[in-house]
Amino acid sequence: MTADPNAEPAAPVDARPLVVLTDVNKHFGELHVLRDINLTVHSGEVVVVIGPSGSGKSTLCRTVNRLEPIDNGTITIDGQPLPEEGRGLARLRSDVGMVFQSFNLFSHKTVLENVTLGPVKVRKVNKSEAHETAIRLLERVGIADQADKYPAQLSGGQQQRVAIARALAMNPKVIMFDEPTSALDPEMVQEVLDVMTSLAREGMTMIVVTHEMGFARRAADRVVFMADGRIVEENTPDEFFTNPASERARDFLSKILTH
Repeated sequence: MTADPNAEPAAPVDARPLVVLTDVNKHFGELHVLRDINLTVHSGEVVVVIGPSGSGKSTLCRTVNRLEPIDNGTITIDGQPLPEEGRGLARLRSDVGMVFQSFNLFSHKTVLENVTLGPVKVRKVNKSEAHETAIRLLERVGIADQADKYPAQLSGGQQQRVAIARALAMNPKVIMFDEPTSALDPEMVQEVLDVMTSLAREGMTMIVVTHEMGFARRAADRVVFMADGRIVEENTPDEFFTNPASERARDFLSKILTH
């Protein structure tokens, strides 16, 4: 599943706001990790969040399906406020896929079982339909031949592709990627980025926290730069990487980009 690295990012499918954060704040004790965050992600849009370590990127990602509760502000998903608990939150989490840096697969279940578990248990899909969908998704991410293996028998890149298939199996409205390649050996990074780039081309709404600047340039509709718990600036990849507006972003890019 390789994508044309020179292709332009796909335009959003429509202009409907899908994920909206308004005046969101979050503390961990005395540490103010999210400061007055305002961000709107539209259906079909790929937003890549970058910034130095400790800037609040992963926390922002985790607030969108309430893995981290916020102190104040509002978050809506497809027009619905983020529930605090109960069945409403479970339903919302079905609509918000999550791919973590550490895979989080069930080690005692096969690849196929990992992918079918959510649709059967949460979406109440019958097992044969879930099985067919899982095989199709494993083909989509290039590892259908690994369906009967256990996670420990797979490489890190293969495990992360299983995690992506598992998120897709829930038919989510948006998928959050929290540094999905940071735990991978360098030679495995590209196979995961290729899958993510293909999803972006297909119009999947994605919020991606990553240090992979090549992916941000190639696949993002918008780059959001965070520092010190704030969104410092956001722009198209071309504008951000060639003409960053803030001194903080210029300093960050000068340290991570080689010319």
